[in-house]
Amino acid sequence: MRGADIVAQSLAACGAKTVFALSGNQIMSIFDAALDTDLRLIHTRHEACAVFMAEAYAQLTGDVGVAMVTAGPGFANALSAMYSAKTSETPVILLSGDSPLVRDGYGAFHELDQTTMAGPVTKASVRVMSEHTLGEDLARAISLARSGRPGPVHVALPADVLTAQTNATVPPADAFARQPALPRESDIETLLEAFAASERPVILTGPAMTETRAGDLLAALTDAIDAPVVPIESPRALRDPALGQFADSLKHADLIVSLGKQIDYTVRYGEEGVFPADANVFAVAPDESALEQAERALGSRLTGRIKADADLCAERLIEGASVGNPRDAWRAEVAEALANREMEALPPTGDGVVPLDVAQALQEVVESAGNAIYVADGGEFGQWMQGFVNASRRVMNGVSAAIASAMGNAIGAQIADPDATVICTLGDGTAGFYLGEFDTAVREGANAIFVIGNDACWNAERMLQIREFGADRQTGCDLLPTRYDKAAEGLGAHGEYVTTAEELGPALARARASGKPACINVKLDAQPAPVFAKDAPGAH
Repeated sequence: MRGADIVAQSLAACGAKTVFALSGNQIMSIFDAALDTDLRLIHTRHEACAVFMAEAYAQLTGDVGVAMVTAGPGFANALSAMYSAKTSETPVILLSGDSPLVRDGYGAFHELDQTTMAGPVTKASVRVMSEHTLGEDLARAISLARSGRPGPVHVALPADVLTAQTNATVPPADAFARQPALPRESDIETLLEAFAASERPVILTGPAMTETRAGDLLAALTDAIDAPVVPIESPRALRDPALGQFADSLKHADLIVSLGKQIDYTVRYGEEGVFPADANVFAVAPDESALEQAERALGSRLTGRIKADADLCAERLIEGASVGNPRDAWRAEVAEALANREMEALPPTGDGVVPLDVAQALQEVVESAGNAIYVADGGEFGQWMQGFVNASRRVMNGVSAAIASAMGNAIGAQIADPDATVICTLGDGTAGFYLGEFDTAVREGANAIFVIGNDACWNAERMLQIREFGADRQTGCDLLPTRYDKAAEGLGAHGEYVTTAEELGPALARARASGKPACINVKLDAQPAPVFAKDAPGAH
């Protein structure tokens, strides 16, 4: 058995069904080995998109997402997306080909210190040093990606390790399993006592504990503890349009439990004025680094720290909760704040479709589809859509603030659930990054609907220039009003060009009926993103 066979069979043993890959010399032996398994290879057009696809796939299936790329520049191309997977707390395994061990130090083809490069954007980066330990190395990497705070792990696979013969065996399924960090009973009792004494508690969760990824756990926790549970996963932080006016309610909390949510820029480091000065604050996290970060940010204002997995802590709180202090009014107040979308109507700045009209048309599709997944990119258009498009499952660009993740995320989402209606929104700046992935979507039957808000500029940066430097200081942010729909048609997708709000509904209907991936290119009125919270701090 070759090392490559150990890789393919180990992936199958851990439950992986799909590998998002871009071919290259050093990994072709794994492509060959995959033929003898049930693994499905999704061949992408850019290495970063292989990771973005794996990221969304993992979030929606609960499985580990697997991406595979070649050595050298192929590996380097994947790293920016690994940063996104790290900040979105997604268990992704990046397998990369590598130069042969026997040629280390010789200036081999694509010789590169991969582990040093990947270290900062992963939970761990390892290089396999023997075909005989290959299965064990993969099992440890996959277990690590799943354990503690979920996140990406990189494994470099030297070409000679993959082609070498070995008598090693594939590890058992439990070798790939998550290693739980259980809360202590005394810590659960402390939290339950704090909730019992609180009038206005709030539980904050992070990217790994959203409704999309935690399922019914958040609703069960809300009801058991009788406290609002609010996930925060946007780079716009408390200014996230999807949070409405929640930042204003947070200022009145008397107890804040950060359940896996890092005390970072997205909550303005818990500064007074964001977290009330007299509120009790508990940090719950599986990783010591996050607890130390909370201590640095909050100092003596941190009431307690608990080292445990957020979801397991939530389950124990649900089990231990008893009917106590009723907080119907507080929960209603927070729910109303989260739903609040009050804003002054913005006058059109040009002759394009206003973003709110796009969002309302997409929401109608989401509601009629039933089984819908919404995938959001960043930028001003992305923030408009995130504020007004609500689906039961959502994948977004996340805390990394990466743009251009949406194209890969949407294809990964459609592969994860072929029966879902996947709606993806992205700006025209973003569309230029990975437009070639329409080819991947067509080949793989990933019939997502991609809606491009085309305002012919980098609007987020344009708005920053206007705010910071003045309206007469705009420069370097213009783009062409490109017909992305025509480009998508050339790659085999369905294309639509929309210039008025009245055209949106029929265009979306034709896209859904086309049986193809679809690109709806909307001529957009360039407007600043909405902010609903009255006094929410900026993200940075």
